[in-house]
Amino acid sequence: MPEKENILKQLVIEKLRTVYDPEIPVDIWELGLIYDIEFPKPSEVLIRMTLTAPGCPIADEIVQQVHDTVREIEGIESVTVDLVFDPAWSPDRMSEAARLELGFNL
Repeated sequence: MPEKENILKQLVIEKLRTVYDPEIPVDIWELGLIYDIEFPKPSEVLIRMTLTAPGCPIADEIVQQVHDTVREIEGIESVTVDLVFDPAWSPDRMSEAARLELGFNL
């Protein structure tokens, strides 16, 4: 990955760590809801993400928050958030920090 793209990806991850599912006290990055971050062009970001459950009543709000939060990064002109459910999310995707915060056995 080119240096500039790597730096940009780290900025995107920092922003994603500020987005929370209101029902879970862990950010979406640590929950493992982000499947992929791509840069089709230097000013464009494509984020593939999922939710803990397909029927989440606030799915649109979370997707919009991801879009708006990442769009705040200087130099980013376009953000596409692709909500996917294949593969399905499972607790195995959570970071160790998220597991500890939520009381999951390691």
